[in-house]
Parts: sequence; C-alpha cells; structure tokens
Amino acid sequence: MAIQKVTQINKGRGTAGVDGLTAITHEQKTNLINNWNWSKAKPTKRVYIPKRNGKKRPLGIPTINDRIGQAILKMAYEPVFEVSFEPGSYGFRPGRSCDDAIQDIFATLRKGSTHRWVFDADIKAAFDNISHDFLMRKLEGLPKMGVISQWLKAGFIDKKTFHRTESGTPQGGIISPLKREHSLRWNTRMDF
Repeated sequence: MAIQKVTQINKGRGTAGVDGLTAITHEQKTNLINNWNWSKAKPTKRVYIPKRNGKKRPLGIPTINDRIGQAILKMAYEPVFEVSFEPGSYGFRPGRSCDDAIQDIFATLRKGSTHRWVFDADIKAAFDNISHDFLMRKLEGLPKMGVISQWLKAGFIDKKTFHRTESGTPQGGIISPLKREHSLRWNTRMDF
C-alpha cells in the first residue's frame, strides 16, 4: 500500500530524490515490492517552488526508498495521533480543509457563543524550525524512532552542496506535515 501511495497516488511521484530514482513503470514498482527495506536515510534534494508573493518555498524531496518508509510510518502513526488532536484543529489533517474550519467558525457563531474571536496564526518557516530534540521527546515510545531521527538529521543537497540539518523537517516529505502537527499539539481549548 505504501509503494502504491508513493508511486501512483502522490502528486510528486515522478520527482526523483538525490538518487535520481523514480518508480513509474510496472517493472520498477515490482522491483520495489521485492527489494524495499529500512535502509539508512539519504539527504533530501532541495528544490524551490514559487509562492504567490513572488518568493520561493524550499521543498526537500526524499528518495523513493525514504518516501516509502515515511508512508508506512504515516499510515501507522496517523490514527494514533488523530485521537489526541483537538476537534477544532484543521491544519494538515486527513479529511479536513480550510472550508471545514470556516464552516466550524460560522456554526459556533450561529450558536450565539459569547466568544467572538478566532486565533489565526502563520508560523514563519514552521517546518524549518521544529526542534529535533523536542519532536523526538514528543514521539517517545513509538516504533522506528531511530529511522525518524535519521530522516531529521539526513541533511539536504542544494545545487550539489550538502547541508546539515540541525532543526526542522523537510517540507515535501510525506510524514513531515504529521510530524509538524504533532509537534505543535497543545490544548487549544480555553475557558474564559
């Protein structure tokens, strides 16, 4: 299922990581099914995509092998994390969208709530600034923590130059939004 997700479903399925590999053909997919393993994490390939404001957003493209591992762990961890997230949290969650958040706000206001404020925040470079130590403490006790640590510390290659990663999780990794959302999890419900 993870191989199918990475090679058929994901938008970036045709984008290679630093190893230059994609798995688009039936033969390549069969080879992955027969030979995939939890190998040492490789650096991500840094690419830049345009933002609406004219700036560029850095993405870290993992190798296909690392993407498969990330898809496996995302499928395993997501149900565990989902039960602990606040019902009013909408960012990077399966089956939730901005439209759902807006609908929830209007429903709350229609109920006649005396709370008439909304907390909206854009955390600058949120993916780039996650503390590895903090995140690993939040994930303590979960299987394959060593693999996650490898992904976090694998670094990235930008214009043929290797860069170490001391913090952050690559925006572009399959499991990165889940790691970011879990690292930001706190009790957002406040009583006034």
